[in-house]
Amino acid sequence: MFFLPCWYQTIRTGTHACATTIADEHGYSTTSLRAFVWYGVIVSCSYYDPYLPAVKPDQYHVCATTNNEIIRVLEARVDSRRSCGTISGVNTQPYEQLDRRGLAPKKSLGQNFMVEETMLARMADAAGIGADNAVLEIGAGLGALTAQLAERARRVVAVEIDRRYVDELRQRFADQPKIEVVQADILKTDIKAVMSADADDYCAVGNLPYYITSAILRHMLENALPPRLLVMTVQYEVGQRIIATPPDMSLLAVSVQFYGKPEIITKLAAGVFYPRPNVDSALMRITPHAGGATLPAGERAGFFRVARAGFSQPRKKLKNSLAAGLHLSPDGAAGWLEAAGIDPARRAETLTVAEWVGVYQRRAASE
Repeated sequence: MFFLPCWYQTIRTGTHACATTIADEHGYSTTSLRAFVWYGVIVSCSYYDPYLPAVKPDQYHVCATTNNEIIRVLEARVDSRRSCGTISGVNTQPYEQLDRRGLAPKKSLGQNFMVEETMLARMADAAGIGADNAVLEIGAGLGALTAQLAERARRVVAVEIDRRYVDELRQRFADQPKIEVVQADILKTDIKAVMSADADDYCAVGNLPYYITSAILRHMLENALPPRLLVMTVQYEVGQRIIATPPDMSLLAVSVQFYGKPEIITKLAAGVFYPRPNVDSALMRITPHAGGATLPAGERAGFFRVARAGFSQPRKKLKNSLAAGLHLSPDGAAGWLEAAGIDPARRAETLTVAEWVGVYQRRAASE
């Protein structure tokens, strides 16, 4: 629960008052002002102003920030207790921490912080963490999710690449020995080294940067010590591709489903993040197969070589795309497809992971 400062009442529907002036008059920084309404974050507010008529539920109130961005605050309601009001449901800590340290998220690192408290809690709950569990957090940022994980887990190893936030994390959680902050690039992190005794039984949770989603998934799922559960946020369209089934399979879907069962828990609106991304996201959970990956480690490179060849020309018949990708004759490719029980005229998007395994095995047997 966050109290709405009285100067907010001076912002009227249709006003063009400068946010800087309003903030300065009441002793607040412009950054603090923008924190409450940054890029259309949906908040729930209530306030009393004797100079305004009664406010109808769901009425929009519009104000202008210093750069004239128009912010809509939803669900404005009159508070019968005549208080200035509150903002609830939004984790304002990222704004306050950034304001205090004079920091800004780096677009180059894909930094978008989750600010919706209920979604932070839902993400932590999705990992099914118990009091005896260890968690590897990928990209801890300012620690909003870290705190949620620490409430549930025995141990949290928070990996963050950005030194600016590492200092903030260590200061914030200095009195919580169960939280270990590690400055590192997750793609170069030795899981055995950071998870130590928990390396064979841990959950991985993270709000993943969109631009390296595939690389992180590959690093975690192909790892010699994979997590028993992986919960992360991804771009919604990417999530849809990961959970696809025939006839809409892709190389990404095959790559993930080869190692585990993916599922989308919920769709996340862009407004639950700061800065607000241009697309919606998905909260996703991947449960690795109980017996490990579908094929032994020594055969996986060969399997994916065949799968990549199949998807290299997705609109073509499988015999032709495999022939081109593996430097074979179409008739030769058709022969071992038929031996695997696959119609050579099918397309790559129509095969299940099990069928791809069969194709690879027939190919390996023919060499």
